[in-house]
Amino acid sequence: MGLLSVGTPLSWEETKYYANHVRHHGIEQFINLYHRLKERTNDCLYFGDEVEYTFVKFDDANRTARVCLKAQYYLEKLADLAKKGKGCKDVEWAHEYASYVIEGIPGKPFGALSSHFNTVEDNMKRRRKHIYSLLEHSDETILSITVFPRLGCPSFTYPEKPPLPTSSVSRSLFWPDEAINNSHPRFKTLTRNIRERRGKKVDINVPIFVDVNTPQPWIEDLPTEGSTDAKPNHIYMDAMGFGMGLSCLQMTFQASNILEARHLYDQLTPLTPILMALSAASPIYRGYLADIDHRWSVIAASVDDRTAEEKGEVPLKTDRFMINKSRYDSIDSYLSTEGSKYNDIPLVYDQEIFQRLRDGGIDDLLAKHFAHLFIRDPISLFKEKLTSDDEVDTDHFENIQSTNWQTMRFKPPPANSQIGWRVEFRPTECQLTDFENAAFTVFVVMLTRVILSYNLNMLIPISKVDENIKRAQKRDAVITERFYFRKSVSTSCSTPDASACIKKNQCSSSTINGGDASNTTLTSTSDQRPCSESYLQELSIDEIINGHADKFTGLIPFILDYMDNIEIDVDTRCTVSRYLDLISKRASGKLQTTARYIRNFVANHPDYKKDSVISQEINYDLTKRFDQISKGLIACPDFLPDGKSKSKSSIPKAVLAANSDQTKP
Repeated sequence: MGLLSVGTPLSWEETKYYANHVRHHGIEQFINLYHRLKERTNDCLYFGDEVEYTFVKFDDANRTARVCLKAQYYLEKLADLAKKGKGCKDVEWAHEYASYVIEGIPGKPFGALSSHFNTVEDNMKRRRKHIYSLLEHSDETILSITVFPRLGCPSFTYPEKPPLPTSSVSRSLFWPDEAINNSHPRFKTLTRNIRERRGKKVDINVPIFVDVNTPQPWIEDLPTEGSTDAKPNHIYMDAMGFGMGLSCLQMTFQASNILEARHLYDQLTPLTPILMALSAASPIYRGYLADIDHRWSVIAASVDDRTAEEKGEVPLKTDRFMINKSRYDSIDSYLSTEGSKYNDIPLVYDQEIFQRLRDGGIDDLLAKHFAHLFIRDPISLFKEKLTSDDEVDTDHFENIQSTNWQTMRFKPPPANSQIGWRVEFRPTECQLTDFENAAFTVFVVMLTRVILSYNLNMLIPISKVDENIKRAQKRDAVITERFYFRKSVSTSCSTPDASACIKKNQCSSSTINGGDASNTTLTSTSDQRPCSESYLQELSIDEIINGHADKFTGLIPFILDYMDNIEIDVDTRCTVSRYLDLISKRASGKLQTTARYIRNFVANHPDYKKDSVISQEINYDLTKRFDQISKGLIACPDFLPDGKSKSKSSIPKAVLAANSDQTKP
């Protein structure tokens, strides 16, 4: 969830008073950190993941399932075991926004060797097994689901807690304060301050899926007071928890230096909507089937603290900027010299902060990036953190950096640590099984290796990335939508291996320089983006992932070729091949996405009236099915491939010995 400072939270009025103070000192802290670490290089290409787990309570007698508000209780038990030396090896646990969610991460990053790909799933399995072992009642479980189907419905929590629309921090009609993690003041402070900053509670409107018996127009019977922002034919939600109470899968990659981190940030950005569509797992909100499959727009609205002036709904008078997006949204600019040619949307940034960064020795692109992030106010501030030493502290910088929740995050090294320059990949939805979560993690990690090793170019204009993100959230986008993508991802700088892979897959449009004028522009010193968009095409997810002989080589063929050109042990190759099989079949439609699996389950449930409503009965059976799938108790041939991976907790000793220089911490 980001920076968890400890202290006495300030009110919104107090936080607003100190906003310029935080921005000023945050920028000074970044400038100092940058100059200390800008020459840092040769860092290992470590990677890690974050998986969030939802605690669920079943009532088998009454056939109900509810979220279980015991995350903090079990987190304390996990911490106590760790102190006694009885914790789970190489696993760490962290708070999340919701009091029914816990985050699990590897205790140390995975290494740079190919054999480390084979340890990811085992680590995830040990996380899940460790929590299972602590559960005190047989009717409790944990699920790596993106959204609990009846989140926000009456009695959705255990123990049952009613919403208090006139006195709770969110003022929600549906969301009780007890569903917010109360072990740290940051979470309720964020909720309150976002509401107070924007001048009203958040409003989230998700289009309803119109089934044959769904009334038209579909209008909920809600209290007039407190629901004025509800729209016809939309599922209305009104609290931060409807976004930050969801779960996701995130990956972080350490680069060898700052330039490589900026390069990866840019190259992975066009892939964010592709992974959105592939990992789609959230077609239900507040007990209703929605006409979207991915959570992104929901969570963006849930933390949108912009005022009416900042949204452009009324002229600017007291606010400083009109801001086009929520602070949880897609990125607005690339960071590398190559990427800057594709920055084609207006970038709103603070001119004074930009000039201070430039005067402080920060280059134009990076200065604009942080001057853009710092148009935001801090929304959680602690009294004890007001005073800082800008030479060594980074709290004020991280305060604003960590509350810009975008599809990608560029992460400078933390103060006083051995961690290097990193990028975080943030759009992927949680999957039900450790196999799936490991598959998506390893797939993205391998793409970073292919991009760097083959010197590929994934860049497209930022405006096209934004359009792709809109398409990626649509129902069944993985098989029905087409996405802007490059005809050729190779350039004159790409390696011979890249050229050989393209020729082997007989892709006529992806030859080196492929008759694509944009390649010449890309490798020149010009800071202008290509004038023509002839280098772009619209492809299906299947064509992007698996390739098409006449259109594009395919990301998986590049990965397979890469594996042919590196040293990789047999078990790791077997495991990665299983992962690629899952990704390939999800892309082609041979296997269903989680979202499509959920839709089909609901459609075939005997209690479903074809009216878009997820009843308690449906919710109970669906959540039970989630639990069975997570535990490997049932086969789902339309959803998961047969067989298992060969994931292990460690890598072969022979591999370690042969690569000792790359395995040192």
